[in-house]
Amino acid sequence: MYNKVTPEIIGLLASIVGPANIIYNDHEKMESYSHDEIFEFGYSSMPEVVIKPESADEISLIMKLANEKMIPVTPRGAGSGLSGGAVPLFGGFLLSLERMNKILEIDKGNLMVVVEPGVITNDINLALQSEGLFYAGYPLSLQNCFIGGNVAENAGGARAVKYGVTGRYVCGLEVVLPTGEIINLGGKRLKDVTGYDLLNLLVGSEGTLGIFTKVILRALPLPASSVLLLIPFKDIETPVKTAPLVMMETGIIPAAIELMDRKSIEMSSRLLKEKVPCQDEAESYLLLEIDGSSEQVEQDYNAVADHFLKYGALDVFVANTPSTRERFWSIRRGVSDALKVFYPGNIAEDLVVPTTAIPALIDEVNRLSIEFNLESNSFGHLGDGNIHVHLLPNKEMPQDEWEKATSSLLKKLYQTSQQLGGTLSGEHGIGHKRKNYMPFFMGETEIALMKRIKAAFDPNNILNPGKIFD
Repeated sequence: MYNKVTPEIIGLLASIVGPANIIYNDHEKMESYSHDEIFEFGYSSMPEVVIKPESADEISLIMKLANEKMIPVTPRGAGSGLSGGAVPLFGGFLLSLERMNKILEIDKGNLMVVVEPGVITNDINLALQSEGLFYAGYPLSLQNCFIGGNVAENAGGARAVKYGVTGRYVCGLEVVLPTGEIINLGGKRLKDVTGYDLLNLLVGSEGTLGIFTKVILRALPLPASSVLLLIPFKDIETPVKTAPLVMMETGIIPAAIELMDRKSIEMSSRLLKEKVPCQDEAESYLLLEIDGSSEQVEQDYNAVADHFLKYGALDVFVANTPSTRERFWSIRRGVSDALKVFYPGNIAEDLVVPTTAIPALIDEVNRLSIEFNLESNSFGHLGDGNIHVHLLPNKEMPQDEWEKATSSLLKKLYQTSQQLGGTLSGEHGIGHKRKNYMPFFMGETEIALMKRIKAAFDPNNILNPGKIFD
């Protein structure tokens, strides 16, 4: 179906981006572009050439060449994804956006910021802070992920409870289509019902419908105050059942409500050489962020603390300085790094269900782990129903038994999620890791409609093929 990259094609690419911005016939340098951050083994694939453009015009020429020569193209941001979405399954061109890393404009009047796709997400907030603004999208990999990848996956993260996911803040996109045309969608405006909503179709399309070359994001005024609460519990059932009640019973919407089970805390603390309060007796922790005006924040965090103490929290620890807030957040962010270090090859999922169904989901995770003699841990975004479930390798279990057990467990877990009103992925995306499970959650008609949309954008099926569905 696809053709191979030839020396002649390499010469044409060099004329577009310059020889220094191409990696070819260098396995060592290309290896890091062959995978993302999936914990499991077996999801890597080598590109034939890595190309580093720096403009929409260059990408347009590359896509036109790819169509002419029938070469597949895989767009890539920081490679921090967890779905295999940036992995070049069919070789071909790996289009790295790492050179497109400029913050182009901060428009205070319209509360907008214009950036290129290769900007590290955290750098956006560092630039906005001096202007009294912030970008509310907050994936926990914010210090190494690119904003273009966040938009492609419609990334969620810790602050989605109060502020929503990435897509809420994407007001405009410059996009190179798979056929090479450059289009502009949206702009510096908050309302637009002119024709089909192509902007939001592209957000979350996982690099299969277009390549983002410019992103217009909505900014918000920076909250005057922020407090982080670390709340230990003697079990995991209590926080899971009582956290969703906090908003209803107090009328307060925390910016973040994060859950960590005992295993998560132990691993992260060990990696960071930290000691967490009540670590010897707690089976789980909540991490809640409350922001707003200084006076309001103090009232709110006291009310939230009283709420959880009423339901049996062991204590409430308040972080109200930048250093203590960062210490608590680093423990939460460290869970994923600890899993890579202590359990290489673990299987990571990010199931999402209605918040009232979380207790049933976690109960089923625990039950299935016992049934299949596997160890697991659960943590994540309790406030919006998005729980990260990891199946941890057992060194005493033969590899073939491990693969059979995890395959059976995952099928039952997906079925449970579907029955609870949930879905396959809350923020990591489908990529090529989860595509075989799409029929669990979508009917043939829906999937066929998605394939027709893909064909309309990409008639030669050269942009990120093999992702979301075959």
